[in-house]
Amino acid sequence: MKTNMGGTDRMIRVILAIAAVTLYFSNLVSPTLSIIALVVAGVFLLTSFLSFCPLYTLFGVSTCKTRS
Repeated sequence: MKTNMGGTDRMIRVILAIAAVTLYFSNLVSPTLSIIALVVAGVFLLTSFLSFCPLYTLFGVSTCKTRS
């Protein structure tokens, strides 16, 4: 796996994961939506820790800085 996520992208994903977990535990949304939010949070955390997003490879996107 080649790294394709930059630091800003990783930080945004962690913040969104924290928000999704907060929605899950606060019971502000329906139970089904809260479970979906928890799954999305897990995916965001996993991809941010690995610095690799499989969807980025499908679309040819890379947010990490290239070395010159």
